[in-house]
Amino acid sequence: MTFAELANLVGADADGLGGGEIVRVSRPQDATEDAAVFATEVAALEAALASHAGSILASAQLFGGAKPDDRRVLLVQDARYAFALAGRCLRAKIASGVHATAVIGDGVVVGAGTTVGPHVVIGDGVELGEECSIGARVTIYAGSVLGNRVVVQAGAVLGSTGFGYARDQQTGRYLLFPQQGTLVIEDDVEIGANTTIDRGALAETRIGRGTKIDNLVHVGHNCRIGEDVIIAAQTGISGSSVVEDGAILGGQVGIGEHATVGKGVILGGGAGVLSGKKMAGAGKVFWGRPARPLKDYLRGLASFSALARLRDGRSPKD
Repeated sequence: MTFAELANLVGADADGLGGGEIVRVSRPQDATEDAAVFATEVAALEAALASHAGSILASAQLFGGAKPDDRRVLLVQDARYAFALAGRCLRAKIASGVHATAVIGDGVVVGAGTTVGPHVVIGDGVELGEECSIGARVTIYAGSVLGNRVVVQAGAVLGSTGFGYARDQQTGRYLLFPQQGTLVIEDDVEIGANTTIDRGALAETRIGRGTKIDNLVHVGHNCRIGEDVIIAAQTGISGSSVVEDGAILGGQVGIGEHATVGKGVILGGGAGVLSGKKMAGAGKVFWGRPARPLKDYLRGLASFSALARLRDGRSPKD
């Protein structure tokens, strides 16, 4: 893209800009005249200005309202986000289509611009939206619907049978409860490698627009994940739980069944939410097992430390 097109893309002032084409993003030490770099702090800005980059996306606060002397600089509110936006637009396009080794069931719909990688298995009647990217060895079961621009990395399994059983009270034997619902993944969702998401039991499991799911995550049947949720690696969410819009789940979080993580709630790495529990408060951080407000968690750690010192015959303040 041209310099002016990049400026327009990131919402920067295009007056007095330099020329040239920008074809890639880069770190400053690797940058050439066709590359864009970014800076959110002074040290990074110095490195960017000393580089050969053709464009520098810089957070406006670094200049304190002054106009940059270097014509390569584009002032933006959030340089990291602007850089990511540029990277998405400049990313090399992979030829769309279905790989010869993929197994496609009857009645499958593949939207325009969608790529289906090698050894993918897609069940009967699955719907894939436009410009999706389905990585190698992904399995998508019948009854699944994916929106537009969904990214599924290698080895993920979508729409599998949920882990729900009925128990015979006399014999103690278990029988699989019907798992005949659906899975709906909305637009712009990204799903990491080897992640598994179960279909609903009788209704649906739903992943909201813009949610990003890391590698090795499990989402159980009947779960409802809201929009723009972040879920880090090795997190497990039990059946029929709800994670509302904008929540952030750190790595190795465990959530029991029928629990609710409220809008904008942050669960620190390793946090555990008990079944049926509701965590509420946008921007509020919960940590520990069972998860509790961060201040309470840290206070508890301090109390245990003080008790240990007393046990050893030391002052609690040592």
